[in-house]
Amino acid sequence: MKTIAFFNDRAGVGKTTLVYHLAWMLAELGLSVLAADLDPQANLSSLFLDEDLLEEIWTEPRTPRTVLGSLLPLLEGTGEVATPWIAQVASGIGLVVGDLALSARVEDGLSACWLNGLEREPNALRVFTAFWRLLALAAAERQADVVLLDVASNLGALNRAVLSSASQVVIPLVPDLYSIQGLTHLGATLRGWQESWRERLASTPESSRTAPVPGGAMEPVGYVMLQHPVRLDRPVMAYKRWLDQVPAIYARAVLNQAPEPPAATPNDDPNCLAQLRYNRILMPLAREARKPMFHLTPADGALGGHLQAAVACRKEFRALARELAGRCGLLLP
Repeated sequence: MKTIAFFNDRAGVGKTTLVYHLAWMLAELGLSVLAADLDPQANLSSLFLDEDLLEEIWTEPRTPRTVLGSLLPLLEGTGEVATPWIAQVASGIGLVVGDLALSARVEDGLSACWLNGLEREPNALRVFTAFWRLLALAAAERQADVVLLDVASNLGALNRAVLSSASQVVIPLVPDLYSIQGLTHLGATLRGWQESWRERLASTPESSRTAPVPGGAMEPVGYVMLQHPVRLDRPVMAYKRWLDQVPAIYARAVLNQAPEPPAATPNDDPNCLAQLRYNRILMPLAREARKPMFHLTPADGALGGHLQAAVACRKEFRALARELAGRCGLLLP
């Protein structure tokens, strides 16, 4: 199972929009894609599904068709993680539906599991690795080539458990002071989670493990720069000053290495998966049409320059999807 998490502890960088469009593009390129909405805000689910269906799902007793519904038997001590219901979004795309109550129900328990020591309490290990088993069940049910994880924008226990299920991690960024500063803390946290998970896993005898556990690779595969305005095909100067700082900070903070010599810009940086321009006009049209920006047509209101922007958007996401597939070992048909 190939799982790719899109993670940044800063909100508003376009992480969910990125996951949504990559799911569509990877499916268009021939992969079977499973998108998992593991952010308690459930924004990814709201992009994929209409409000009437979401209302029906979220108002069901015990929400059996959400990620939380799949976890409840384990959390309540009545059984194991149940195979989650998967919404058929389109040909090649399935969705594990998010739940607004996810954080409230699992955050404290996951934090206690970690602090009490996974090696001393076998049930703590089962609870902490529940997301990995849930995703494995869903991927097998869907016969998915790749699982894309949309996670919350924080450094809490829920994200630590979810990211331990990830084979690779992509970091979405925006070119501003807050992303630059946050990247330093994010890199240190991610490395700390990797190291502490491996230590706990090594100290837990296999004889005490009651279920399979993930390796906790969390391998950083690069960053995606989002939402920078351009003028004459170049980033405006107010953003370029931040863009040019990212390569060195990413190498130092996330990869724990000093680049020799440092890349001058993201254009020269092998760790930069893509730079996606800000589509201020296309996204509202895409939400109204309930489709990705690169599927917009004149019938959806994409006329003239908007249609040209949709074509350019397709080109950008196609290149990003191919680059991501290559770095993550995904074989495109």
